[in-house]
Parts: sequence; structure tokens; C-alpha cells
Amino acid sequence: MLRDITLGQYFPGSSIIHRLDARVKIVSTFVFIACLFIVQHFIGFALCAAAMGLVIFLSKVPLSFILRGLKPIFIIILLTFILNLFMTGGEVIFKWGFLVITKEGLKRAIFLVIRLMLLIIGSSVLTLSTKPISLTDGIEYLLKPLKKFKVPAHELAMMMSIALRFIPTLLEETDRIMKAQMARGADFESGNIFRRAKSLIPILVPLFISAFRIAQDLAMAMEARCYRGGDMRTRLYAMKIAKTDVVAIFCVIAFLGIIITGAVIL
Repeated sequence: MLRDITLGQYFPGSSIIHRLDARVKIVSTFVFIACLFIVQHFIGFALCAAAMGLVIFLSKVPLSFILRGLKPIFIIILLTFILNLFMTGGEVIFKWGFLVITKEGLKRAIFLVIRLMLLIIGSSVLTLSTKPISLTDGIEYLLKPLKKFKVPAHELAMMMSIALRFIPTLLEETDRIMKAQMARGADFESGNIFRRAKSLIPILVPLFISAFRIAQDLAMAMEARCYRGGDMRTRLYAMKIAKTDVVAIFCVIAFLGIIITGAVIL
């Protein structure tokens, strides 16, 4: 299951989505997320799913690889579905003891599950098609206006990009520790939920130690290279808006307009 987490990973490629400016992709992702919360009907979700399908097709990232990222949050999706299914009042369509399913509850449960799935897929496509360094530069550029309010834009961008970058690294470290513990006779599958939670302690302790070691090595490497960051930092590749980025911006604006118009009409 650890290998199924795709958030924070980068899928190498040279597609049109990979070549887009990081700032355009970040803004487009936030617009897509906003659209998911604006939509109040299944037709709107169909449009969002179609738009995301087109982006995935253009990115040339395997759909199976992206959908694999939904496996780790399957429990959350299931709990969201069950809670909304049985805890929403309305017209009763099924009743068995204290379990009551209403028409409104079924609609709301499906509605929220679709929203959650599209939210995860949209976020995964951003990291899968954007290099960590480009993601850092894009976030820093978008946070520049906040510098007037004494907000450390560069430091915030660096922290967010490092956090995303080291998700796969920590997952690989967790997998390695689990295999080492299983080789010593550890059992992480049997028993009730409390026993399983207790069995994770031999994993969490070395994982925290490894995480602090990685952080220390990273800090020492940055200091050894005289890294200071900030306004005086130069970049090997300057960020420039190309024609494809302009086209992408107009497409995103048009899509947002369609979603808002549909939400008002419906």
C-alpha cells in the first residue's frame, strides 16, 4: 500500500502538460479544486471528470498509476460514504432496524465520494507532471505579493516543496523498515485494530530517527553549498510564459466560466 501513494512523486515525461509553466499548473489546480466545491450537480462533476481525463491523456501519465493513489485513502472514502449514507435525513428508501437509507443520503454520499476522488486525482496530476524544483519556484513566485506583508515566501515555498519531495523517500524508508521487522518475526496483519496499532511502534521509532537524520543531512548539504535563498538567489532556468501556457490559461478561465454558469443556471 505504501507504494500506492502517488502524491509528491514525479513521473518523468515530455508531454505538453509536463512542459507547461509550473505557475500555470499550480493556479489551474487551485481553480479545478474551486470548481469541485462550486459544483452542486452531477452534470458539473461529469464536466470536471471529462476535463481531468483530457489532462491525464495529454500528460501521458498512465491512468492506472494515477488511480493507484486512491488505494491508500480507500478507508477514508468508505467512511465518508457510510457516514453520509446513514446520517442524512430525507425520503426513506430502505430501512433495516436502526439503519435508514434516504434518497438524499445516497445522493450526498455519492456526491462527496466523487468530489474527494477528483480532488486527490487533480492534486496528484500536479506533482506527477511538475519537477520539485519547478514546483518550488512556481510557489515562490505566486507568494511574492505576500512579501509586502513580511511573509517569508521563499522559505514557505521551500518547506512545501521539500515536504512533497520527501514523501516518496519516507515511504521507501517505511517499507524498508517494515520488511526488516517482518524478517525478525514482526506481524502487522493479524489481530484487532489496537494490536495492529501497537505493532506499528517498532516502525515509527526508527522512522522518526531516519527522518531527523535525512533532515540533518539535507541541512548540512545546503550549508556546505552556501545556500541562502531569498531575493539574491539566481536560477539556472528562468520561468517564462510560452504560447501553450497562454492557451492553457484561457482554457482554464473558460472552464471556470462554464462551471459557474452551470451552477447558477442549475
